[in-house]
Amino acid sequence: MTPPPSHRGSWKWAIAVLVVLHTLVAFAGFFAPYDPETQHRDVPLAPPSPIRFIDEEMRWHLRPFVYAQVANESVKAGYREDTENKFPIEFLVRGTEYQVVGLWSCDRHFFGVVQPGRIFLFGTDSYGRDVFSRFLYGGRISLAAGLLAAAISLLLALLLGGIAGYYGGWVDGLIMRLAELFLSLPWLYMLFAVRAFLPLNLDASRAFFLIISLVGLISWARPARIIRGIVLTAKERDFVLAARSFGAGDFYLLWRHILPQALSVALTQTALLVPAYILAEVTLSFLGLGVNEPVASWGNMLGALQQYSVLVTAWWMFTPGIALIFVIWSYHSLAAALESHWRTVQV
Repeated sequence: MTPPPSHRGSWKWAIAVLVVLHTLVAFAGFFAPYDPETQHRDVPLAPPSPIRFIDEEMRWHLRPFVYAQVANESVKAGYREDTENKFPIEFLVRGTEYQVVGLWSCDRHFFGVVQPGRIFLFGTDSYGRDVFSRFLYGGRISLAAGLLAAAISLLLALLLGGIAGYYGGWVDGLIMRLAELFLSLPWLYMLFAVRAFLPLNLDASRAFFLIISLVGLISWARPARIIRGIVLTAKERDFVLAARSFGAGDFYLLWRHILPQALSVALTQTALLVPAYILAEVTLSFLGLGVNEPVASWGNMLGALQQYSVLVTAWWMFTPGIALIFVIWSYHSLAAALESHWRTVQV
């Protein structure tokens, strides 16, 4: 793929950001030093641990280290570094056991410090839980929700849009009227309404799949209309008419010759839909209608900022919000590059 010059730099950075983020969250158990639900009650709202190479005596160390963080009695809700307790950062250390992509167990972590030392790259929350670990595990839920919901939406769009464009007539009219009905619905309020009928203490996995299913089922209409338009044009092309004259069936024509014409649009729509669906999951979880505590999600992590004391003192709790900005920018940059590329190819 070689987009026009205006998009060459941005799409490369976008892919790099997405690859790094999705790799980190996919292997959250390996990269996270702690279990996301482990509480360190003696250090609530502790700031990020500074990683140092030079100690208090100005001596250089090849191996990075952190100092222990203790409550600062002279400052309310503040912390200071205890320079008497220094803990080197070690790699591929043993820690809490986790599941690798749900297939096997492992207890190796990318980094950590020897007990009783602790390292908090992004600080801790109000319960003393490591924000970095929760950020990775929460990102797994939020990013996966966007990808899976987009997959459901686009599969429905390809199916219904393809059928409407290929058969036309009353089938086309029925599917398009249904699409217009879905487009007229305020889908965010629909999600709120459906979720309100269900118990608030719904199991995290069920809440996750509920969000994915609802978002994917509600949002198929717009891409379906676009795909229908492509199918209407593609079915009249010479190679499709030739295949039909040789006895090719409807399914074969759709699968082999017509729907591949919509591939470029499907990829572009995917890049646009995924961030929208991620925001939908984050919004629901932020409002307490999605994935609930203690399971981590970027939405319920940001929900902690509804407490004024956290909002004004714990700036590191904004980490999921900053990540969301980069994710949305990356997907939209990728969508713009894909659109420009396919337009150039068609010309």
